[in-house]
Amino acid sequence: MKHSLQLRLSQHLTLTPQLQQSIRLLQLSTLELDQELERYLEENPFLEREDGIEERPVGERGPERRDESAAPAKDSADSAAGSGETAEIAAFDDAPSGGYREDADDGDFPQLAAESPTLRSHLLSQISLTSLSERDRQLVALLIESLDDDGYLKQNMSEMLALLPQELGVEPEDLTIALKHLQHLEPAGVGARTLGECLALQLEALPELTPHRRLALETVTNHLEVLAARDFTRLKKLLRCDDDALRSVQHLITNLNPRPGGAYAPDDTRYVVPDVIVRKVKGIWVTALNPEAMPRLRINRIYADILARNRNSGSQQLASRLHEARWLIKNVQQRFDTILRVSQAIVDRQRHFFEHGEVAMRPLVLREIAEALGLHESTISRVTTQKYMHTPRGIYELKYFFGSHVTTETGGAASSTAIRALIKQLVGAENSRKPLSDSQLSEILSQQGIVVARRTVAKYRESLQILPVNLRKTL
Repeated sequence: MKHSLQLRLSQHLTLTPQLQQSIRLLQLSTLELDQELERYLEENPFLEREDGIEERPVGERGPERRDESAAPAKDSADSAAGSGETAEIAAFDDAPSGGYREDADDGDFPQLAAESPTLRSHLLSQISLTSLSERDRQLVALLIESLDDDGYLKQNMSEMLALLPQELGVEPEDLTIALKHLQHLEPAGVGARTLGECLALQLEALPELTPHRRLALETVTNHLEVLAARDFTRLKKLLRCDDDALRSVQHLITNLNPRPGGAYAPDDTRYVVPDVIVRKVKGIWVTALNPEAMPRLRINRIYADILARNRNSGSQQLASRLHEARWLIKNVQQRFDTILRVSQAIVDRQRHFFEHGEVAMRPLVLREIAEALGLHESTISRVTTQKYMHTPRGIYELKYFFGSHVTTETGGAASSTAIRALIKQLVGAENSRKPLSDSQLSEILSQQGIVVARRTVAKYRESLQILPVNLRKTL
């Protein structure tokens, strides 16, 4: 076999590191972007945050007024003038002040939020105030440590007893007595093993003269499943009561707390920072970038000036760092410019939503925005994921404005979001004694020119977390 050399020409797409960085920054959320930029700030000495920028009102950003920190060419490496003065001022600002501050006591200590008590600490503090023996307190504390976040005792008592050392001599009656002590603590219902027991403990804590308390206790103890199924006819026969009494029993039970420990659960609040803000200006809905979501980056002047004065072979690595910092600033600006363009295109197509609400939402797909802006669908998908828009109607993810369409009798199309809004309105206005079934909802929508099958109505109803017709029925 004879060996030979051949030349072939071919084309293939290669993603440069700058393009890869641009794609990565585009798909990050605002919080993830801040974390990513903090990493770059720690690794690259040429990069720093710009402080002391005069904040402009929301919406006053225009193409003719561009921040110099966002442009790669607008850094101090192009001019070394004034570098000495800048260094002196920076050194003076960094020097510690030797003067005495009269407000030092007020400003040197940060204000920390008070730590809210947990369910276990709340119960243990109550046990410490009782007259129980030390042994009984330890058994109650053992049960408290076995509670879940909702205040229920899910672990079997016999299993807990088997885990205790035999030399302690703990009998089943001892744990039963400790459980009774636990169930008499606040909040009422804590230490229950089932939902029925939790509700019964709360009812027992009410005054004995509470109207229909006895019927409510019998219901949660023996007929809770019948009440959950809304079988009011059967429940009236079991309780031997009329409609008014059963209505009072239902009201009394529904006002109880099925999760007594929920008030002491850790508050995992997550705040959303909108990327763009929408408002109406002279009758036109316009978008503007949220200044609070935009990081202000710039090139460190001191390091850039030093590099500009010392161009030699040893500074090649520093020049590469400066180049990376410039590209990062450019990619961050490009990220927000793309978000603004996509947001404005969405607002232009969904302006009826901002005027009339969800019922006026029109069908929209990613391809329509991509073709209008000359971008790829994958880019639109990255832009609209975990990016939020602040509107007069609330804060929405950009993905919210996209939805499938359903054909109408007139040959047009209705958005699935608009259909969900119509279903929600119809259910909200229905007679609670005779709620609308999925078939009836489908017929009403057909009368309005929207052809939707019953199973599609059921799917939309479940997505709205609306109960089925039998569970929406009331007395």
